[in-house]
Amino acid sequence: MRIYLEDVTAEREREFLDAVRRSRKLHKPWMAPPATPELFQRFATAAHSPTRRTFYVLNEQRAFVGVITIAEIVRGLFQSAYLSYFAVAPYAGRGYMSAGLEAVLRIAFGEMRLHRLEANIQPGNTRSIELVQRAGFELEGYSKRYLKIAGRWRDHERWAITKEMVRKR
Repeated sequence: MRIYLEDVTAEREREFLDAVRRSRKLHKPWMAPPATPELFQRFATAAHSPTRRTFYVLNEQRAFVGVITIAEIVRGLFQSAYLSYFAVAPYAGRGYMSAGLEAVLRIAFGEMRLHRLEANIQPGNTRSIELVQRAGFELEGYSKRYLKIAGRWRDHERWAITKEMVRKR
């Protein structure tokens, strides 16, 4: 399967917002991606900084199929960041995000020189858990009322992968 990663820009705003609208059932209650032009502009503006890198995942025809973000990058002794992602309908469950995550891991542990990535996932979000498991992440713990999503504090499982774990695969 061939995928492409593209830095987030405002050029795909209409495609992004249309995809998010089509994907409301898919995302609820797991996340609330930017769904208005104003929220998209904030998302696109924040997509790249010293502490964040966000990619569009594109399929073979270069259609938008999802987003992967490496956020809260901390350098120095830590060299760590948080991972977040979402697919959009009708592309969820077709392997695009698995391929995209593999590509992002190569960037994170190569070009970006990170040592560790952590993904916090709600326990009932089995598709998301299966995605990180396939990529080699390991369950490290459970965080009660960890993130506020859609107006509610939600419990999360803490999954992580290190550069050494990726090398072993």
